[in-house]
Amino acid sequence: MRLTKSDQAMLDGEAGDAARTAMELLVAVAKSEDAPGLVDISAAHIDGGLYHGRAGLDFALSLVEGGGRVVVPTTLNVSSLDLLHPELYRGDSETAAAARLLMDAYVDMGCTPSWTCAPYQLIQRPGFGDQIAWGESNAIVFANSVLGARTARYGDFLDICCALTGRAPEVGLHTDEGRRATLRVDLQVPDKLLDDDLLYPVLGHRLGQVAGTDVAVIVGLDHRAGEDRLKALGAAAASSGAVAMFHVAGVTPEAATVEAAMAGQSPQRVELIDVVDLARARASLNHGEGPLGAISVGTPHFSVAELAMLADMVKGRSTRVPFYVNTSRDALSRAEASGTIAVIEGFGATVVTDTCTYITPILHDVRGVVMTNSAKWAFYAPGNLGVDVVFAGLDACVASAVSGDLVVGEGW
Repeated sequence: MRLTKSDQAMLDGEAGDAARTAMELLVAVAKSEDAPGLVDISAAHIDGGLYHGRAGLDFALSLVEGGGRVVVPTTLNVSSLDLLHPELYRGDSETAAAARLLMDAYVDMGCTPSWTCAPYQLIQRPGFGDQIAWGESNAIVFANSVLGARTARYGDFLDICCALTGRAPEVGLHTDEGRRATLRVDLQVPDKLLDDDLLYPVLGHRLGQVAGTDVAVIVGLDHRAGEDRLKALGAAAASSGAVAMFHVAGVTPEAATVEAAMAGQSPQRVELIDVVDLARARASLNHGEGPLGAISVGTPHFSVAELAMLADMVKGRSTRVPFYVNTSRDALSRAEASGTIAVIEGFGATVVTDTCTYITPILHDVRGVVMTNSAKWAFYAPGNLGVDVVFAGLDACVASAVSGDLVVGEGW
């Protein structure tokens, strides 16, 4: 494998123990993937700040002790704690202490304490063609698909190795060939359905099921597929499948046409998704029936625009059940300045930052189902939390909160 003088110097320990460890791991992974060499990256996003056990903490502490410092701008994914609202945490104190140590370790390495699963909503974000190393599945698929930046699907440990060295394996989605669509997905639905926010997470859930790890080009969406809707689509696809990139013909930056997304080649597979397929996919995200116990929205983290939309829906109303809104501290700060958060809290909602309710013990003892507008939350929460879930649109979530009973509307 081709290494630069700088790569070799890090392997030789000239940049310190942490950089040497990081480069050793990067080289091992690159060789396993038959990468010809490494590429420079301009940014990283780290998923390892979420506490899963002692091994992750020990690894981070060893990097700190080895003098580890990130060499590119590096943001941090959600953690296990909401540092702005610590009273929300309902787990044990020992786990909380370990989780805080882990968070501190990554900050000590020079990472920005953004604590969000949606770093693409920050003011500073990657641009088209930028080589980056991002963890967090929904962030990865958004960066590749919507921004046109280039990142593999990095997991814990390898993402920080990239950040410490400024390098990543030159393979897969970092290359032109790896980004070529091999799967064509033809969406055939009534035009009015493209105006429904709920279409996009359901389509994403189905896309993950049919695509797996393949790069798909979707035919049948249009300009109505804005960033928040594509965010919901990608997050769902990266959960039900291992999707790290998709194209939308005529919408996303590398798919001016279907032919452009496929680099002029024929698809290896063609899949049709119609209303019947979507109805089945939507039904598969429902895991129980009333009574209504709680509502959780904002997975991935709500954007400023989504917070404003929620505020418009709930202004002058009150919730009868616990209602949780997950967002980033950055979006929270901007929404507070506009008065949006005051309206949402006046509704009786609890705003959660730095983490998410499907991975951290925040929900109070729930008696009944939890309602959500997130396909990702609906997919993971039953296994993570042991709760039954009802999946519906944000308008249905608000209507249910006001009534205290499930209001899901008509299906399609």
